[in-house]
Amino acid sequence: MALLEVCCGNPESVDAAVLGGARRIELCADLEADGLTPPTAWIRDAKSRYPSLTVHVLIRPRAGDFVYSPAEADAMAAQVEEALEAGADGIVIGALTPEGDVDVPLMERLVSLVESYNLAAELVQSDLCHAANDSHFFPGPSRRVSMTFHRAFDRCRRPFEALEQIIALGCDRILTSGHAATAEAGVATLRELQRRADGRIGILPGSGVTPDNAARILATTGCTEIHASASVTRGGKKVTDADLVAGILSAING
Repeated sequence: MALLEVCCGNPESVDAAVLGGARRIELCADLEADGLTPPTAWIRDAKSRYPSLTVHVLIRPRAGDFVYSPAEADAMAAQVEEALEAGADGIVIGALTPEGDVDVPLMERLVSLVESYNLAAELVQSDLCHAANDSHFFPGPSRRVSMTFHRAFDRCRRPFEALEQIIALGCDRILTSGHAATAEAGVATLRELQRRADGRIGILPGSGVTPDNAARILATTGCTEIHASASVTRGGKKVTDADLVAGILSAING
């Protein structure tokens, strides 16, 4: 069964995504700016009201490019820690060099925060950690937090080299339109990324996904997950539409 990840830019969109049948969301703020780091209160609220919902959290401190200053890198590290403490099930991150390559040192720093959390969670699960009651470092039941490299990937100058770097970093998936304006237009590159990944990392097609093209994108690329905002504009704000979510789910899973 294919999985739909719904990009939600506000709490009301979370409600709509769940109403439409979504089991996983990417939570962010300000979709009009292509998504920014959401308030931690939104993460806690989503996990509190929908305990079975998988909540991946975007870490992006500002709009614009994905080349970050040392101060911005510090802010991203703090945001990762705050999202983990708030209960995030996944962290969505990405950073590039001015030349258009993966910023490996910054990514290693951010990934290490998630890996440390996962190691601690494993220790809790195996009863080897005696500090499991430290609520700051152990925000709740032990869980493995996944890592997604976001659509900064689509600005990488050498996507197949970037693919190998991101695999080496230990990320679980790459959110990408296949270096095209939409995932539908990028199916050839998405298919090649999926082939080269060879099960080592997931390829998550996203951008311009609708009930009309979602199944075709998955069938053409061989991917098993797909990402969509399933949104409409109301009052000048992008909000998730429950009917669109349900329509995509029906298209990809019959």
